[in-house]
Amino acid sequence: MAGEKKTDEYVVIRHRPGYRLRRTMILLVFSVVSAVVGYAIGMAEDGFRFSSVVETRDSLKRQLTELREVHTESQQRLINLERGRSIDEQALNQARRTIMNLETRIAELESDLTFYRNIMAPSETNEGLQVDRMSLRPARGEGRYDFKLVLTQVGNNKSYIAGLVAVNVVGIRNDEKEVIALRDLSEDIEDLGIRFRFRYFQDVEGELLVPEGFEPLEIQVVAQAEGAKSTKAERTFDWTALTEK
Repeated sequence: MAGEKKTDEYVVIRHRPGYRLRRTMILLVFSVVSAVVGYAIGMAEDGFRFSSVVETRDSLKRQLTELREVHTESQQRLINLERGRSIDEQALNQARRTIMNLETRIAELESDLTFYRNIMAPSETNEGLQVDRMSLRPARGEGRYDFKLVLTQVGNNKSYIAGLVAVNVVGIRNDEKEVIALRDLSEDIEDLGIRFRFRYFQDVEGELLVPEGFEPLEIQVVAQAEGAKSTKAERTFDWTALTEK
């Protein structure tokens, strides 16, 4: 009808890897079968002719050679496709691991940036001695953990701050509440109160061993500064939250 606009038609063709190779092999096999059938019919109608046998034999040899070449080529292409797919999968997995590592590193850098920003430009309610963070990571051996405690001096960093910090692990043993000093869980800590002295921040690191039958619930940290900057900072960390990171 007049005025109607012609619209383009698109045909979706399914991509079938190896289709041409399979079609070629099928045609060659069909040719061989046809030649054999024709030879049998010729013998039945005209009788045995030596020249026909030779011609048929030579033709079958040529077609057999072609079939073998096509088969070899098909095998090689299949090997190349499998090898290429394996390489692609390895490259994809490597790219995924790289992205995950980069994302983890970015998160760590952002955390460090926030950490230093809070030290150098704190809010008014956040100045002075702070118990910044506590981390636990499984170590070799049952019940063993690497720990790291970070103390900071926020705001006025022109002079050093010094004092003692006490760390206790609170848990349950034999259905009763029990408090164990970090000194009794770690060979890296010798005193009940751990001395500190720093301008910006200080790490307290080591390894602790959870006693058999003891179920940790939380870690209590109390830091006490001495002298002109006498301040006290306390913080409690949930054990499950620390070990699930």
